[in-house]
Amino acid sequence: MFSQASHNSRLTPVEPVAGSTELLARISDLIEDLSPDQVDLLKAFHRVQHEFGYVPREAVFLLAGKFRTTPAIIYGTIDFYSEVRMAPAAETTVEWCSGPACLLKGSLNIRRALEAILECEMNGTSADGKFGLRLVQCDGTCDLAPLVRCEGRYIGPLTVSEAIEWARNLKGEDGRAPTDGEAGAVGQSPDAAQPVEAE
Repeated sequence: MFSQASHNSRLTPVEPVAGSTELLARISDLIEDLSPDQVDLLKAFHRVQHEFGYVPREAVFLLAGKFRTTPAIIYGTIDFYSEVRMAPAAETTVEWCSGPACLLKGSLNIRRALEAILECEMNGTSADGKFGLRLVQCDGTCDLAPLVRCEGRYIGPLTVSEAIEWARNLKGEDGRAPTDGEAGAVGQSPDAAQPVEAE
């Protein structure tokens, strides 16, 4: 029965959405020399993101045509790789560790507090573009669990109340600037904090 079915598995190129002709031309130039195999798709993401700071929506359709696939596959691949983003990066990105040690020590409540105070969902950016939250995997700094990272600094171990204080200070909502004696302490501005070294 199914052997009689007609099926066209050939994909046709997808026309790009409307957008700046300069943007579309630049994206086309960036991916022109790439091979349509799946290995070069990641290279294309890196090139485009390096150029613009993110992968613009218009690039999805050009990439789908170049790599002989569908926009849905391109969106799904971008979504799979946490390093690839489809919006400009926030001015300040807070990385929330989703590793087992952090989760066992209550980091989900820290995540909820950060989402509320920074006014953005996980892997999102606040409406004003100032703050972003990003989910990251364990990098072996479990002695600091539960922790967050900001601007290359590790902040932890944290309690929920310390995370709230730290996030409010990051946003400047507490009405004070950290003093020199507070540098590096939990709850302090990442600009003043010193990195916590993991052993």
